[in-house]
Amino acid sequence: MKVWDAATRIYHWAQALLFVALMDTGLQGTGPHLQLGMVLFTLLVWRMCWGIVGSETSRFKQFVKKPKQIVDYLTGIQPATAGHNPLGALMVVTMLGLLIMQCLSGMLLAGLFDGLEQYGVAIPDTFYDAGEQVHLLLAQLLPWLIAAHVAAIVGYKFIGKPLLLAMITGKQWMTHQRAAPTLVSQRRAFLVLIGAILVTIAIVAPSMI
Repeated sequence: MKVWDAATRIYHWAQALLFVALMDTGLQGTGPHLQLGMVLFTLLVWRMCWGIVGSETSRFKQFVKKPKQIVDYLTGIQPATAGHNPLGALMVVTMLGLLIMQCLSGMLLAGLFDGLEQYGVAIPDTFYDAGEQVHLLLAQLLPWLIAAHVAAIVGYKFIGKPLLLAMITGKQWMTHQRAAPTLVSQRRAFLVLIGAILVTIAIVAPSMI
């Protein structure tokens, strides 16, 4: 069954590659670390918007579950649905939240919000201190979170659920017959991506003046 549209799959693999590149440039202290971070931020804005107007399996309202639903899934009461299972959904939300925090803290430290002063918005020094602490903390936490994500994928592979293959082909094997999810036009995904790029430009532009 086709469950993942091209936009969601492109985002997933682009995010993975960017994360590796950002970790490398961040640890080495060389390379286009800031530029890569801006690209990742644009992708995150794209994914957040796609979680609202995108395909059925990509929408937050479809896969974000309440704590009780997660427990029901773990105990076998609630069967897995097409797309993200409740645990996978929890990982998606956590990753999106932490990566956005990491991007914003990095943009703050890089001075990309300094241009707001010309509009009368002054950023206290304590914000920069906090931003530095957050950025360093998440730089240590995120690799462990990624490792847990990879371990889960390997675990599901052993029980006959090839999640990695599904994110490549877009097709997911289902144990129960169910209606295929609605996948929207990828033209919409392209327009949303353009909007995400404009958001990034709008943030960066004041610091360039």
